[in-house]
Amino acid sequence: MTIAAVLSSKGPEVATITSAATLGEAATVLTRNKIGALVVVEGSGAVAGVLSERDIVACLSAHGDEELGRRRVEDAMTAPAITVDPATPVLTALALMTARRIRHLPVVTNGKLAGIVSIGDLVKYRIDRIEQEAEAMRSYIQSA
Repeated sequence: MTIAAVLSSKGPEVATITSAATLGEAATVLTRNKIGALVVVEGSGAVAGVLSERDIVACLSAHGDEELGRRRVEDAMTAPAITVDPATPVLTALALMTARRIRHLPVVTNGKLAGIVSIGDLVKYRIDRIEQEAEAMRSYIQSA
């Protein structure tokens, strides 16, 4: 089970933003898409970082709400981004997310953004696989 399998079921769509955008703009994109993180990309399409709700809250705590909406994404994003490639095993990605205390992993192929997976995506995928295996086992036992 690899990240490629997760992406094939969820799709490659990724909400992105530039580092020059404001946190107010980022909050609008997060809210509109009902997501928890944006991948920050450079003009070349390379991943520069990740901006999560947690990053915005930390910026709010550090700088107050007076200027939060005008601050730049680059002031709050987590960089460099921790990324995986499509061949990464799901359990390896889960372990990485747990160890680094992150909830989103951009997927990169040949230096370009290919998708994103969240911890929720990976847990759902694992549960679905476990349920399929259990059903196969029940079928096998009943046919014996």
